[in-house]
Amino acid sequence: MTQLTGQERAHYVQSMFTKIAHRYDLMNRLMTGGQDVRWRKDVIRLAQLKDNASLLDLGTGTGDLAREAQTQFPSARITAADFTLEMMRVGKKNGELNFSTADALKLPFKNKNFDAVVSGFLMRNVTDVQQALKEQLRVLKPGGRIVVLDTTRPKKNILSPFIKFHMHVIIPAIGGMLSGMRDAYEYLPDTTENFLTAEELSVRMVAVGFKRVQFKRLMFGTIAIHWGEK
Repeated sequence: MTQLTGQERAHYVQSMFTKIAHRYDLMNRLMTGGQDVRWRKDVIRLAQLKDNASLLDLGTGTGDLAREAQTQFPSARITAADFTLEMMRVGKKNGELNFSTADALKLPFKNKNFDAVVSGFLMRNVTDVQQALKEQLRVLKPGGRIVVLDTTRPKKNILSPFIKFHMHVIIPAIGGMLSGMRDAYEYLPDTTENFLTAEELSVRMVAVGFKRVQFKRLMFGTIAIHWGEK
């Protein structure tokens, strides 16, 4: 399904996440061996929020990043935004958050509205990475920070065959058993292999206007956290 483009891909992604919403958090824990919890802590730390800062968690899903922000910065004003209603409905069962429906390519927020914008596993699913980055830049205040947690295409090394087996055999098998949606968990590994490398995403971030862009790789090079400033 990674060959889909434009609105067709957007509709597929929205439909897919609607169907797997009830098992999404559990599968994240299983696919990453629970490491995604630590990654989210890192993302919020890198956002460098101050007291009463405003944060946008874009592509929030069930709100894991937003809740981590609440834990680390209780006084922050947090908006958790996604374009899949079912993901947010599941998230509401786990506590109160300020959820907002939003398309990453056309955010319903004013210019210079947030001190930080964070996202977790959003960018590989958008149909236009450049536009999504431009929108995040637009809604950030001057000096505001962007932090992106996502998959990245791993460099070939001695572990490559094992990584490929895990992504294309283990993950779809477990995902199929737990959610009944094996095709969704075939799509997700495919997006990793077809997404930008960490270096390429850095170039895109700089191209739209972000400064001091940096990144670090995690989990055998299959995950990366990028950050930068407006």
